Amino acid sequence: MERKGFIGGSDCVKIMQWNWLELWQIKTGRVEPEDLSRNIAVQMGVYTEDFNLEWFAHEYGFNLYNKQLTESDMIDGVPAKGTFDGMVYTDNETKINDAHIVEAKHTNAYNTLDKVIEYYMPQVQLYIELAGAEGAYISVIFGNNKWESAYVSRNKEYFNSMWAVVSDFWGYVLRDEEPVGNDQPIQLNIDKVSVDNMVKRDATTDNEFNDAAYTYVTLEADAKAFESAKKQIKDMVGDNEREVYCDHLTAKRDKRGAIRITRRTV
Repeated sequence: MERKGFIGGSDCVKIMQWNWLELWQIKTGRVEPEDLSRNIAVQMGVYTEDFNLEWFAHEYGFNLYNKQLTESDMIDGVPAKGTFDGMVYTDNETKINDAHIVEAKHTNAYNTLDKVIEYYMPQVQLYIELAGAEGAYISVIFGNNKWESAYVSRNKEYFNSMWAVVSDFWGYVLRDEEPVGNDQPIQLNIDKVSVDNMVKRDATTDNEFNDAAYTYVTLEADAKAFESAKKQIKDMVGDNEREVYCDHLTAKRDKRGAIRITRRTV
């Protein structure tokens, strides 16, 4: 597959994961792309893609359009290209201003939907941009016994931040200059990216939230012990006993048969 002359969705993921040297070598023609024909994880995704998309369409009641549609554009001086697994339209009508990308993924059984969304966010936001779409559905098969999906909305702030990094990388390609820098993934905050019409909020500086959180964490073990003792006391009230008591409390059966525990005043 020809991968020179443009930045694709998987390239964006590699760039944000800081796999710059390997990708730069490919984009400048120094090395050939890795042969993935015998990569079982990649090929599993290829072979399950149609089933994944069919399952997604059935679960949501959508009609799928434009399978394997390729779009390209020049974005801020960087040639970009993306191939979408499919597209859907609200009310199943083909209105270009109401389009949504569908991306099918197959991952291991121990992965989570949140991690999949975070990892592929650069690819997803590029495809949304290229398609002029409102957002993208991510349809994920986990191992061989679980499927989940989520809707990721367009977020221009995230895209601009991500594309600034991509543009930096593309500069090294144009200058034919080996990239330099750290080797750690570039973590962009995705809290404000809407997933299923909801966002995240960092409450680290919210004193009220932190006070409540501290109380919760501190008393969690006591609360579990309390609930366990409560159940144990109720279980020890015999079917023929209307009340069991001691110096500390009484466990009394009401007219409906429910057992209520109250503390005794000494």
